[in-house]
Amino acid sequence: MSLFKVYPLQPISITKALGSHVWDEKGMEYLDMYGGHAVISIGHTHPHWVNRIEDQLHAIAFYSNSVIMPIQEQLATALNKISGKTDYELFLCNSGAEANENALKLASFHTGRKKIIAFSKSFHGRTSLAVAATDNASIVAPVNETDNIIFLPFNDVAALEKCFAENANTIAAVIIEGIQGVAGIYEASNVFLQAIRQQCDQYGAVYIADSVQCGYGRSGKFFSHDFAGVHADIYSMAKGMGNGFPIGGILIAPHIKAKFGLLGTTFGGNPLACAAALAVIEVMEKENLMEAAAQKGKTLMEALQNIKGVKAVRGKGLMIGFEMEPAFADLRKVLLENFKIFTGEAKPNVIRLLPALTITSSDIDLFLKGLSDAIHLISNKTT
Repeated sequence: MSLFKVYPLQPISITKALGSHVWDEKGMEYLDMYGGHAVISIGHTHPHWVNRIEDQLHAIAFYSNSVIMPIQEQLATALNKISGKTDYELFLCNSGAEANENALKLASFHTGRKKIIAFSKSFHGRTSLAVAATDNASIVAPVNETDNIIFLPFNDVAALEKCFAENANTIAAVIIEGIQGVAGIYEASNVFLQAIRQQCDQYGAVYIADSVQCGYGRSGKFFSHDFAGVHADIYSMAKGMGNGFPIGGILIAPHIKAKFGLLGTTFGGNPLACAAALAVIEVMEKENLMEAAAQKGKTLMEALQNIKGVKAVRGKGLMIGFEMEPAFADLRKVLLENFKIFTGEAKPNVIRLLPALTITSSDIDLFLKGLSDAIHLISNKTT
């Protein structure tokens, strides 16, 4: 049996990983500046993370959500503390798409309404409602199509206010990434997020902060939305939450009430996933990784702004995108093949950097040297 080929694969088989480095089956070492798509928050195979999971595995790996699991309460308490959302409640699931799916469903239950506002170039996942709220027609199947999603221009306050005024009692929620990742690293402005909060308050809608990629300390704050100084009603989380162990969740404001059967999951919040997530928070706190992300990101972005061929640098903390001139369209390929550096991309010409928050200064220097050398190599080929 062959695999269902939905991913364009690099001809590399990774068999070992540590910190911000990975090795292939031939023993070749690579610098990982992508973190498995923002998933690796505390570094590959961090010893505390490994020990936490191993210890839990020897105790109990799984039971259903029909019984009390103290480790879920421990995770909720830890998340309340590190996020600053001290009175929010936690629902656990398995992925970012599932987190957004539950957030949207919960908003509709809470308001009794159907319409969702999303934004141009948004990405919220590939499941039914999450993909409908994603601005990419090529991944929306006919069965996912719905007239319940209203797409508006990103960072356009006037368009937002007009939409609310015209659809006052039908809008259940606004869903927005604090920093758009797949689109190419575009920040929601503080003014725009503040306007979303104001409009949701005025019209009784739910503000959903999609923090799947831009959350968990990557921006320098726990949620990148926090830079705007407002609180969302629901925060969705995943990716960096488990450092590679599948886990997702939503933090829910106290005015949104639970009832039996409202949401549900089989594997969400299983003991192994919670152990992995607790390990991440413990390492983040012990190693001051949010502060490190802010400082190292600033250093990296300042350096990128002075490199030949870089047109623009965007992002916060260690969620960075830099746009290249058209002559460097093959930069990502050259970085990987010639300099053994993994990065991400966004079309047409953006390199995305989503490294572990534990990345060292020496690894940042290694990346910057590899980048300069790659640009020099491409420049020489085109002259």
